[in-house]
Amino acid sequence: MSKDQYTKGDEIKDSIENSELDDKTIEDIDNQDKEIVEEEVKSEESTNEEKLQAEKNKYLRLFAEFENYKKRTSKERIELFKTASQELMTALLPIMDDFDRGLAEIKKNEDSELLKGMELISNKLKNTLTQKGLTEMDVNPGDIFDSELHDAITQIPAPSDDLKGKIIDCVEKGYKLGDKIIRHPKVVIGQA
Repeated sequence: MSKDQYTKGDEIKDSIENSELDDKTIEDIDNQDKEIVEEEVKSEESTNEEKLQAEKNKYLRLFAEFENYKKRTSKERIELFKTASQELMTALLPIMDDFDRGLAEIKKNEDSELLKGMELISNKLKNTLTQKGLTEMDVNPGDIFDSELHDAITQIPAPSDDLKGKIIDCVEKGYKLGDKIIRHPKVVIGQA
């Protein structure tokens, strides 16, 4: 109780002891007491409601954080499954390059039986890797150079004006695993 309420109570006790109170004064005192009790109850209810609301907000924030965590980990897991074989694919890319160079040399020698065998093995390897999500990036002479997609290894004077700033030759093929580029194509571009 506050100091004011305490002193009013003391006054009431003193006046009762002195028997100076009439019926109207007693009713006023009862009404004041009721008002004081009602105010205390209301203030307790409001603080309880505020506490309850604060706890509800805390719970909702915690629940939202947990939902975001579940979504994030689920997305990360899916990405991990998509690129789980990235390390193996990256290790096999030089072997695919060697197959391509070997096939080019065998074509020069015109040994058709050897060429058929090597092409069979090369195609089988490429098809298996394609089934696992590996795709070759298509790069042609005359394509516009994009530093996000291509690695420029050198610039040479452009043979014609329309090839200035564009790709002249692709030295090494680029590959994607799903939507992610795991090796950028290495290209030669024409000097502007």
